[in-house]
Amino acid sequence: MFFTRNREKTPLESITEELKKKSKFPTVVPKPSKIERMLVGQITSKTREHNLNNVTRTKAYLEFYLRHPEVQWAFLGHMVSRNGGWNMTDLKGEFLTRLVPKKERNLFFSFLERGNWLIFQDVYPQFLIYEESLKQQKPLFHLFSDLNISTFMETIWNHFWRNQDIYILTIAMVINEQWYLEKRVIQNPLYQKEVLYKFEFILQDWLSFNHILFPFGSRNLVGQTLHQFESLKERILLGKRLYTVLFKNKEVFNESVKWAKSHPHTGSRKDYWPHLFNNVNEGIPGFAYQLRLKSCQLREGARKIYSPTLENAWKNVSQKEAEKGDWFEDWRVVEYLTDDDENIDGEIKNEYCKTLERLELAALAKKAITF
Repeated sequence: MFFTRNREKTPLESITEELKKKSKFPTVVPKPSKIERMLVGQITSKTREHNLNNVTRTKAYLEFYLRHPEVQWAFLGHMVSRNGGWNMTDLKGEFLTRLVPKKERNLFFSFLERGNWLIFQDVYPQFLIYEESLKQQKPLFHLFSDLNISTFMETIWNHFWRNQDIYILTIAMVINEQWYLEKRVIQNPLYQKEVLYKFEFILQDWLSFNHILFPFGSRNLVGQTLHQFESLKERILLGKRLYTVLFKNKEVFNESVKWAKSHPHTGSRKDYWPHLFNNVNEGIPGFAYQLRLKSCQLREGARKIYSPTLENAWKNVSQKEAEKGDWFEDWRVVEYLTDDDENIDGEIKNEYCKTLERLELAALAKKAITF
């Protein structure tokens, strides 16, 4: 008689099996102890303290990453959050103040800020629970439910605690982030009507909102472009491509970390291209706009493009509490956790330069974008 030895499950098989169970039979979590309730309160308070605006969030992501580089999403989140800040200040910058009416700019800022705020208040407590788990030398991820964090992420963090699978944790956080936003922001009727439908053409064909830029070194940029912002699947796949661009090229990764540490985030695009942008408006009121850009260089004698800091562009916003509810229902989301092993060079500089030139030509014509 022959006996076959049971094959050991792969990490993805183990995760899939657990999520299948949870999708059929939701986990009943025991009430937290008094000490655990105190910890949850401290984490909530600390998260609120760092969740004031895009600059404080972006800084908190980097600081956590430098303490725990094994949590790679913290650095990916930091770099993407920088882009969120640049998009916010663009709404008060050189071009868009000429092209987009004030009401629409305010609405779009509200949309960007809500998403930025929501992600942080969901992700940062995960980081703090992980940090506390390390201190206590035992996993505390069962407390996620008390912080309204998805059972999907509880499964993933417990897996990470046992296996230290950095890629799976990072991509799972990408999945969680986009699913978390889907109903709360992307499918929100107000934002759909007042922002996404109105801005769909602009997002795709005019502005730099669909470019995610990762600066490194001197004037170097890599990144990706999103062409279907309203598509959950495309946003998740974008996150996977951004991970590849940022982490799978050692030179890009090392130089990006070095750049981020030496260039505090202000929200101004001057942070990465001071040869083109200035956070002080050099323009003279009443004078007609003149072309200044040519192949991402300033023409001789031309003044720099105005890109304000976040502090000077927008006041802090008091946000209403995040909508309750766990997005996780279908275990098939694990399919995104497979490493596609794509070869992506991240070339984006030429495309970004062309976008800036299109914006400048529109500003020169003072052709307001209609809604």
